[in-house]
Amino acid sequence: MIKDNVTISLVSTQSDGNSSDQTELITRGRLEKKSDRFVISYDETEATGFEGTVTELSVYGNKKIILNRTGKYTSNLIVEQGKKHHCHYGTPYGEIMVGVNSKEITSTLTENGGSVSFKYVIDVNSSYLGDFDISIDVKQ
Repeated sequence: MIKDNVTISLVSTQSDGNSSDQTELITRGRLEKKSDRFVISYDETEATGFEGTVTELSVYGNKKIILNRTGKYTSNLIVEQGKKHHCHYGTPYGEIMVGVNSKEITSTLTENGGSVSFKYVIDVNSSYLGDFDISIDVKQ
């Protein structure tokens, strides 16, 4: 089952313990149901700083989310309950290896849309970088 042209509303909050920054994005994309996961994909824009990149989120219920970016910037982040992953993260400033530790994953996605939210902590060389809180709503 593939739903093209869904509306994706994304709110991302990043905090470093002293200050926080919030980014909001509303875009069109795709929702696909696969045997063991839902896949949300969309084209990044200049507003996010990742223009020329496609972001794909594979959502495995409340257990795991894999964020893949392909194109101009590539990333592979794994946010999984109870596990820390070392992941590749591409930015406009270069590529880094980061540690990703999940705090919470909640998904109500169905074939008709829904929402997913996840919170995680990122470190670089075991030094705290920030807390991240992502909320995504998908509507037909």
